[in-house]
Amino acid sequence: MAWWVASRPRLVVRYLIYLAVRLIYRLRLRGADQIPAHGAALVVCNHVSFMDALVIGGASRRPLRFLMDKPIYDSPWLNWLFRLVGAIPVESERHDPGNVRRALLEVSRALREGEVVMLFPEGRLTPDGEIHHFRRGLELILARDPVPVIPAGLSGLWGSWTSHCHAPALSGRPRRFRARVALHFGEQLSPERAGRAVLEWRVRELKIEADGWAEPAVVEALERH
Repeated sequence: MAWWVASRPRLVVRYLIYLAVRLIYRLRLRGADQIPAHGAALVVCNHVSFMDALVIGGASRRPLRFLMDKPIYDSPWLNWLFRLVGAIPVESERHDPGNVRRALLEVSRALREGEVVMLFPEGRLTPDGEIHHFRRGLELILARDPVPVIPAGLSGLWGSWTSHCHAPALSGRPRRFRARVALHFGEQLSPERAGRAVLEWRVRELKIEADGWAEPAVVEALERH
C-alpha cells in the first residue's frame, strides 16, 4: 500500500484535496466529463478566491497543472505541496523580467507531454466578484499549442476569507463553513473556436448557471431589477 501511494503522489493528493473540498463546501459539480480522458487540454475558469485551484483540481478526473502567483508558490509551508502537484509559478515582469515567458514555456511543455493545464485568464483574483476581461496570454498559449479548451464557471466563493470581498484575501478569519459552491464545466471547444472573446462569454454564461444554485438570493435580486 505504501509503495502504491509513493508511486502515485499526485493522484493521492488530488483525492485528498477532493475529500477536503467536499468537507468544507457543499459542492455541486456539473460537466466534469468534458475534460478528456487522455491527451492535452486547457481548462479556463473565472478567478474568485485562492481556493479556486483546489476546488477545480480536486473536481477534475485528471491531475491538473496550473499557473499561480510566485509569492504564494514560494510559501515555506506549502511549497512542497505546490511542487508535488506540478503548479507553475508566475511572477510579474516588473519583479522578474522574463518570468512570464518561462512560465508560458512550461505550460507549452506540459501540453506537449499530454497534460491538462488550468488557467485563470483574468490574471488575478476578482476585486468585485465580477468576471473581468481575459488577458492575451491565453491566445499566446493556443497559438503555440492548439489544444481543446474546456470553459468552466465557478460560483459561491465570493465572500469567503480567501476572496477579496471584505478585505484583502487571507487577511481575516474564515466566515463561512459548508457554503454552497458550484462548478460547471462547459462543452469542449476546438482551438479554432476558442478565441479569447468566445471563451470569456462562455465562462460568463457558465458562472450565471452556477450562481443559480450557489447564490440563488443574488440571482433573484438581479432578476427583480
